[in-house]
Amino acid sequence: MAIKIKPIVTYRTKADCPTHARTEVAVRDLKVVIDEPVERGGTNLGPAPTEAALAALIACTNVIGHKNAHRLGVDLGEVSIDADCKLDRRGVLMEEEIDVPFPKITLTVNCHTPATQEDLTRVGVETAKYCAIAKLFSQAGTDLVVDWVKTN
Repeated sequence: MAIKIKPIVTYRTKADCPTHARTEVAVRDLKVVIDEPVERGGTNLGPAPTEAALAALIACTNVIGHKNAHRLGVDLGEVSIDADCKLDRRGVLMEEEIDVPFPKITLTVNCHTPATQEDLTRVGVETAKYCAIAKLFSQAGTDLVVDWVKTN
């Protein structure tokens, strides 16, 4: 008998907020700390919420990129990802409401690989279809550019 996988799952979590700047989120058996830097009244024990959002995008690109590469038979080799993120801080500074707080994000996925540039481009196209965090940013109006680059 085949096991039927649910297409939609529910995540539930709980967070403790010991200060105005620090949030301790329970995820599975982990504690994820989101915090502000000292100069913004935090204790610098973790990334700020906006930094965590960017980190999630990078991590999702890595995970889904590798899954697609495996599915397509492409060896990504050694991967590193560089990010250039523009954040319109007027919203978080409560100066005015901002519809698109992240107007532009550029990721460069560097692959030291035997694969061809065409293979990497194919992986990139497929990854854009399935990376949930990339979809969140794109649907929110962010100009998201993800370049898959063969490096030597």
